[in-house]
Amino acid sequence: MEGPAVSNAVAALACALGWLLWSVLIGGLAHGLPREALVGDSWLTRPRPWPETKEAYERRLGILRWKSLLPDAGAALPGGVRKNSLVSRDPATLQRLVEETRRAELVHLAIWPFWIVTALWLPPAGVLINLVFATLFNLPCLWLQRYNRLRLQPLLLTMRGRDSSGR
Repeated sequence: MEGPAVSNAVAALACALGWLLWSVLIGGLAHGLPREALVGDSWLTRPRPWPETKEAYERRLGILRWKSLLPDAGAALPGGVRKNSLVSRDPATLQRLVEETRRAELVHLAIWPFWIVTALWLPPAGVLINLVFATLFNLPCLWLQRYNRLRLQPLLLTMRGRDSSGR
């Protein structure tokens, strides 16, 4: 192998390693966020100015058909939490799940821009391929986290209302 084949292989390897290392770095940093930082929405995770409803995610995006296909890397790091392990219906567990959706949303928002870094070694077509990859990989994960919060937060408010009314 020599010439363009070698440089293409090196560029592809650099992209694969870059995505892997960036994802691990971002995941590690997010894993270290204190729970207090995830209790409420930040400017990144708060509801958008357009109406966001769980019905819109279900009808327009068909999220119920594909959400089970997405991986859950919540337990990839020691002490991490798999979202499907938080299935109890008590307020503390639901609050923790809402917090974990915020953590996951922040991770995917921070992973996405790595495609810009690939411009350091790739021609424009390669950067475009990485933009498409980053979007296809992260956007469904972002939608899923927002959808899950839209499902969980009203339930959590209802449960807390029942707790405070003594029922």
